[in-house]
Amino acid sequence: MSSRTIPRVAMLMGGPSAERAVSLVSGRECAAALRGEGFEVVEIDAGRASLVDDLVRAAPDVVFNALHGRWGEDGCVQGVLEWLELPYTHSGVLASALAMDKQRSKDVFAAAGLPVVESGLFDRDAISAAHVMAPPYVVKPNNEGSSVGIYIVDANSNGPPQIDPALPAQLMVEAYAPGRELTVTVQGDRALTVTDILTDGWYDYDAKYKVGGSRHVVPADVPRDVFDACMDMAVQAHNVLGCRGISRTDYRWDAARGVEGLVILEVNTQPGMTPTSLSPEQAAQTGQSFGAFCSWVVEDASCQR
Repeated sequence: MSSRTIPRVAMLMGGPSAERAVSLVSGRECAAALRGEGFEVVEIDAGRASLVDDLVRAAPDVVFNALHGRWGEDGCVQGVLEWLELPYTHSGVLASALAMDKQRSKDVFAAAGLPVVESGLFDRDAISAAHVMAPPYVVKPNNEGSSVGIYIVDANSNGPPQIDPALPAQLMVEAYAPGRELTVTVQGDRALTVTDILTDGWYDYDAKYKVGGSRHVVPADVPRDVFDACMDMAVQAHNVLGCRGISRTDYRWDAARGVEGLVILEVNTQPGMTPTSLSPEQAAQTGQSFGAFCSWVVEDASCQR
């Protein structure tokens, strides 16, 4: 950081991805929290054409990356920040790109002995023409988050899903994992706690971001061996991808199978920071205020991540 008495933070938010609206909320919440902790914050809506000029003009000591989704979370913006030699938060270029690619990250998890379900990449037209996997299965974009573009094909389905042509030409299809939604935030080198996410249906976009869309049980009321496995696997997943700062690992857990029913769905390298988000809620369970949590993220920032 520079020799300024009050450190200046550039808050990257918004951007061009499908998760723009969520990112704007995350950025505003984090900016307000950091101002409350004594930081100077410059909010930047991260447009592709203007980002470099906006950052040069802001001349920050550190960049807080509150972008979600493609471009901001997949290594692209991280590469820009490395080129500008600006210390930044969250994971670096490689870990961000790897985590955003759901299939490749699952390949890494499997190679490390972490539990995942069967999956593969298929052409959109082939998925619409015939079942590419025995139902039940899930179809999703390989490099989006926030449950954007999800199709669930149940066991009694008469035919394949008719995929929106606006979605990417290649999508991931994975075996449906029954059970409960569990998640764990990793901060630095430690797992915070386990959250059990309760919804009336699928944990979709509305369930994630609308008030009352889901209920969070923190810490999760699950058997001790399942709780400990979630905590341990989250740190392992964070490390095998090369994540930095904070990440959040999402699971499905089939209670009927005990700890063997636990599978990793994905790792989020830039978890949401909205009023209904999971990671700030988990940080609060460890005694951290939202401001203190955001401050830790800023103080952890660096280049060459």
